[in-house]
Parts: sequence; structure tokens; C-alpha cells
Amino acid sequence: MRLEGKTAVVTGAASGIGRATVEALAAAGAFVLLGDIAEAQGAEAAAALRARGGGAEFVRLDVTDLASIEAFQKAAYARRGHVDIVANVAGWGRIEPFVRNTPDFWRKVIDLNLLGPIAVTRAFLDRMIERKAGKVVTVASDAGRVGSLGESVYSGAKGGAIAFTKSLAREMARFGVNVNCVCPGPTDTPLLAAVPEKHREAFIRVTPMQRLAKPSEIADAVLFFASARSDFITGQVLSVSGGLTMVG
Repeated sequence: MRLEGKTAVVTGAASGIGRATVEALAAAGAFVLLGDIAEAQGAEAAAALRARGGGAEFVRLDVTDLASIEAFQKAAYARRGHVDIVANVAGWGRIEPFVRNTPDFWRKVIDLNLLGPIAVTRAFLDRMIERKAGKVVTVASDAGRVGSLGESVYSGAKGGAIAFTKSLAREMARFGVNVNCVCPGPTDTPLLAAVPEKHREAFIRVTPMQRLAKPSEIADAVLFFASARSDFITGQVLSVSGGLTMVG
């Protein structure tokens, strides 16, 4: 799955699944623009890719801020002239009973996991339509497909991202723009490392493959949807969960 000559933008690129995604896309030959609020980590990630011979630049991005998204979009086109792949990876959540959530918590979860991907996708869509080509890949979660204990609002936001993907895919198909979604199960990321050990152990117990996903395994699914191998696939949701969720 080669991506020479392609430009990809990746949100949440400084760590976890986002960083694994930029590494996978760059290794396949794409020039990658890394977006994240973690400036030092993002710049270091881009520098590491360049040191290995990859094409990469970091531009600060806050997916909850429309002005930041606009600046990121302008920077992307100023540097590269075209964007072929949008990978919406930025996200956030916390395991907590719904009745303990605050309205501020709801807003943060929805802004990061639903409105962020919507706004970033919108920022790059017009030129993809003009070129009649493009790939949009959103990393949602299996929590959005089957629910997750202690993650009610997060599950709702990710479910919204899945529905957005399917609906947008129908609109964009006639323009040659593919829109797909990757749904990880529990993955060994810094975000999951912050949860209590008992929760991590529970995730492993209920996963048929008896382990957490590696970020690189999620990135491989993003790479597939970003590549020409998926040119006749749109509006699809791919679970990467070690068998944890087996639903249609």
C-alpha cells in the first residue's frame, strides 16, 4: 500500500494512535502534516519522521477551535498545495459513571470526538470535491457501536462520528471521495494508561485475543482506508478490537 505523491493530514498526531498513524502513512510514502495541541511532542514526532527520511511537518491544531482548524487548513495548502488524505484521530475520554459527569465534561467529550472530526473534515472537503478525489478516515471507537460501561457520552459522540461517516460517504461518493471509519477496541495508548489497572485487566479478560491492541495495528487499518486498496469501499466501519465486538 504505497502513498508516494500523496499528502495526508493527521489530527491527534503527537502520541498514541495518531503518532502510529503518521508513522504508517509516512512509511508508505506520504508527506504527513501532523496536527496536535501538544506542540513539543508534535514537533518531535515530525522531526523523528524526517530523520528517517520521511516527509513531515508539524502545525499546531486544536480541533475544538474553528480558528485553529482554519489556520491548520491554510498552512496545509500553503505547504503542499493539495491534501489527499484526512485522518481524524484526535479524541479523548474518561471512564466515569454518567451521573457524575458535568456539563463541561459532556461538552469536552463531544467537541473532541464528534464536532472536531466534523469541522476538520469540512475544512478540507471543498478541494477534494473539486479534484474529485480524496480519502477521509475517522478513528471512532467500538464504544460507539456497542456502548461502553462508564463512557456513555463518549459512546454517544463516537456513535455520532460513525453515523456522520456513513451519511457523508453517501454524499461524497459521486465526487470520488471515500469516507470510512476505523473503530478500535481497547488500545495500549497513553490515554488508556491513565485508567486504573483493574479496568485495563478487565479489557484484556473480555477480549478474545487476550491483549490490548497496539497503536500500530489501528494505524494499519487507517492506512488501508487511505490507500488505493480501498478505492471501491466507502461508508464502512472496520472494528480493530481483537474480536471484542462481533456485530454487523
